[in-house]
Amino acid sequence: MKYVLRTDNLTKRFGAKCALNKVNMQIEKGEIYGFIGKNGAGKTTLMRLVLGAAMPSEGEIELFGGEELSRARHRIGALLEYPCIYKNCTAYENLKRFSLLTGNSRDDLTEILDMVGLKGVGKKKAGKFSLGMKQRLAIGIALLGDPEFLVLDEPINGLDPAGIKEIRDVILRLNRERGVTFLISSHLLDELSKIVTTYGIVKDGVLIEQISAAELEKSCRHHLKITVSDPGKALALLSCITDRSAIKVEGNSLYLYDLIDKSDRINRLLVRHNIMVSELEVQTSSLEEYFLERMGN
Repeated sequence: MKYVLRTDNLTKRFGAKCALNKVNMQIEKGEIYGFIGKNGAGKTTLMRLVLGAAMPSEGEIELFGGEELSRARHRIGALLEYPCIYKNCTAYENLKRFSLLTGNSRDDLTEILDMVGLKGVGKKKAGKFSLGMKQRLAIGIALLGDPEFLVLDEPINGLDPAGIKEIRDVILRLNRERGVTFLISSHLLDELSKIVTTYGIVKDGVLIEQISAAELEKSCRHHLKITVSDPGKALALLSCITDRSAIKVEGNSLYLYDLIDKSDRINRLLVRHNIMVSELEVQTSSLEEYFLERMGN
């Protein structure tokens, strides 16, 4: 099994509105997949479809390599809304109640509390918890079914920096120690960048790009943007003086991630071979700029 989740032209309409339009998403086992988009872009709609809380208008969902969906969804845990907890109960009592309600009776509740960083809260009632502690308890509740795949919708929204770090640490620990795969939506790009292995960018219901964290880091580092009259010929020339993997081509522009301090030499080389250079500049894109450019500010 390579993919935990695959969708094929997944579409959801609400009347005349198309909330999700022919989405083809792939999440590999062990990934932390960051789902990026503006409010109303379709993030929660996709998550609800994956969980079976809504039915698609068109398209297919494949879970765990093609396992029957109703059975496969028992291998998923989720946190989509504000955490529903028993405020007058302790963290342990909450886990106990939810384990009975969901039929996931188990004797390792203390271990789950330790996994989400709540082992030491003792008899403190959940109603007195900080929002970050409530979010971690909700993740603990989602772990009761021993899921292989966790779907978290804005799990760090509204948290202070300490709370954000707590949730981040829980996600990384579950991923590294238990091999849990994650689909996480968030608009806090800087925080997502600290944990995500792959990004999916959704705009107006369309998945416009999937990019690995390594590829994104490469795209956002210092580079030379060179706009030329003949990009194919320019690529062949530049590949003679640097590694081809250090060059990206988009339209008539080449992005060079090497020899940044040799811009004059590069310009002379291109001109000498009758390639007109209309733009040559050093650029650096921030993570936020990269996403805003694709999502349309």
